[in-house]
Amino acid sequence: MAGDDAAISARGLTKQFGRLVAVDRVDLTVPRSQVYGFLGPNGSGKSTTIRMLCGLLTPTAGQIEVLGLRIPQQAEALRRRIGYMTQKFSLFEDLSVRENLEFLAAAHDVPKATARQRVDELIAQYDFADRQGQLAGTMSGGQKQRLALAGAVIHGPELLFLDEPTSAVDPESRRNFWEKLFELADDGVTILVSTHLMDEAERCHRLVILDRGKLVADGTPVELTGALAGRIVEVVTPQARRAQRALSGQPGVLSVAQIGSNLRVLTQPGEAGLANLRRLLDGAGLPGDVAAVAPNLEDVFVEATRKRDGGADPAGRLQA
Repeated sequence: MAGDDAAISARGLTKQFGRLVAVDRVDLTVPRSQVYGFLGPNGSGKSTTIRMLCGLLTPTAGQIEVLGLRIPQQAEALRRRIGYMTQKFSLFEDLSVRENLEFLAAAHDVPKATARQRVDELIAQYDFADRQGQLAGTMSGGQKQRLALAGAVIHGPELLFLDEPTSAVDPESRRNFWEKLFELADDGVTILVSTHLMDEAERCHRLVILDRGKLVADGTPVELTGALAGRIVEVVTPQARRAQRALSGQPGVLSVAQIGSNLRVLTQPGEAGLANLRRLLDGAGLPGDVAAVAPNLEDVFVEATRKRDGGADPAGRLQA
């Protein structure tokens, strides 16, 4: 199923919990040595999908191949080749940095002859040289996440699953964390990271958007934003709230959001967006300037999930 350049391949992946369809016929291909993003709101199926891909949860339907192994049939063999990290710090807070890493090395059956060297390498690589004796429970959120990442790669996995890894850390710590992820990818590790943060999704080599269990967009950040070129309009007006009410729900207008003092408008494909908005503002007696602006991933997310909410094909996918 999976080609030589794919770390993960899933076809028709589905998971039901009673009558609830948490993941609905997802097709997914994750290239090797890339940071691959799962973007979606809470409850969109990201965590459920990850748990199926790493063999922790049995799918209701579909086929999965990870690192050349059939999942869940060969899940035990897969576990020795993957790392897994959740958003909640899961190491031992009453052990030191070094003790946590030594424990994880033993748990992953890292040979004793190489475990000490591996722990030393990670302590240096993840900037814990002056903190290796510090109890994990006394560290900051960013330091804990960095330690959790070091622990997740203690056994040299080929594939790393990260579930909302930086949702509780500050922006600087998040940036440093992502630098470590790209270093891992440069070394050949494939990384699948779930997030609901747009700025994190923009960092990924490629990403998909899940919404209520459906895969609704797939591509690189540049491809996905490029597909909306010409359809995002900024409205600058001294009466932003009135203008938002005047534009919302009008023909050719798909969404209107206030960003600071201005409005950001997603327009219908094929519509003369600028001229249409100008006419609508004039008709409401509202002053204002309109200009096309570059799309971002939040715009992509609104467009992709709108297909599930509105009259467009509910199975439609935004794809470059």
